[in-house]
Amino acid sequence: MKILIVGLGSIGQRHLRNIYTLLGNKAQISAYRTKKESIVLTDNMDVEEGARLDKEYEYSSFDTLDKALADSPEVVFICNPTSLHMPVALAAARRGCHLFIEKPLSHNLKGIKNLISLVEEKNLVAYVGFQLRFHPCFLQLKELLKKGKKGNILSVHIENGGYLPGWHKWEDYRRSYAACKNLGGGVVLTQMHEIDYALSLFGPPENVYALGGHLSSLELDVEDVVDVLMEFPYQERKLPTFFHLDYLQRPPSRKCRVIGEKGTITMDLISKNVVFKDNNGNEERFEYKDFPRNQLYLDELKHFFACIHGEAKPLNDIPEAFKGMKVAMAVKRSMGKRKKVILKY
Repeated sequence: MKILIVGLGSIGQRHLRNIYTLLGNKAQISAYRTKKESIVLTDNMDVEEGARLDKEYEYSSFDTLDKALADSPEVVFICNPTSLHMPVALAAARRGCHLFIEKPLSHNLKGIKNLISLVEEKNLVAYVGFQLRFHPCFLQLKELLKKGKKGNILSVHIENGGYLPGWHKWEDYRRSYAACKNLGGGVVLTQMHEIDYALSLFGPPENVYALGGHLSSLELDVEDVVDVLMEFPYQERKLPTFFHLDYLQRPPSRKCRVIGEKGTITMDLISKNVVFKDNNGNEERFEYKDFPRNQLYLDELKHFFACIHGEAKPLNDIPEAFKGMKVAMAVKRSMGKRKKVILKY
């Protein structure tokens, strides 16, 4: 299988390693890069001292996208900064390439409808990477919600906070895509996982109200703290859901708390556990402490390749990701106008 990877930063390198893990010598990999940095990153996001990327892994390199696509890849992994996703995706789709697009789909809504049409016209597989959908904690939460032990859901609280300068210790956070408006950064799009899994659990919300902005002393030109209230039409009821996203918390916090009439479910993605407590104080605990983070990405790639081979349908295709993008844009619009935004799909 001929595979082109656009961007070999941390996530591009992770996919490069995992493709070779899954496909071995069946994979023929090329890369289109602009930075061309040579550092090698491990699964734990550490720099491998003394190693060079072009010596560690076998891949051919192109200095323009046109040349890379002219080499006729079957699959394109889009791992460059968010604001550059759509031009690459459209160009690759026109060439008939299957697409794996790292989250978020884009930095705005422009071009997404054209991409949907191209994918449908050429019968392509197009997947947007939200690896938390494969996390055992998320799958356990989903199962508990399905069983209905908590009774009617009254409210959901979702939080994702972590210190941006500590994410990629090998680079200046001020130059990272997450910190730069022109690269599609900001906490809303960068931490889109929480919006994505909420939509996968409860469907798209009807309205959002958001407050926040660049509130810290971090040197960036994007929002770094956002609080959002969304209302979901869920099981013939109105479900208020609160989101808190930030670039500041130390230690990090990443949780989802579902409050029901008969009990509460708490998912903690840092501690890797899910706990259900009923109103009588009884507790069910599910622990996944030994689950390796990279397994999320391996499982995601297995699913993607299964889709290409006709063995599965994408969990998160472009129309599905488009809904999440509409919600993210509504959050940004609400934050700017300081008023509720009603969503239409």
